[in-house]
Amino acid sequence: MPDIQWEAPYCGEGNACYRIGVDGDGNSYIAVAGQEDRPLTDSRAALQALIRDIKAGRADHLLD
Repeated sequence: MPDIQWEAPYCGEGNACYRIGVDGDGNSYIAVAGQEDRPLTDSRAALQALIRDIKAGRADHLLD
């Protein structure tokens, strides 16, 4: 497992909390808070777009 620097959790109302992280090579990760040992990985741009949509309420179906 790479050394990932995790940001503070993002928690929506009544939903699970998510965390975003970056490793030393610039790869981005997203994980459910508390399950950082099983992150999803994708390009930084793709994960940023996903998080923007979640925060804007356009991806609420992903949080259920």
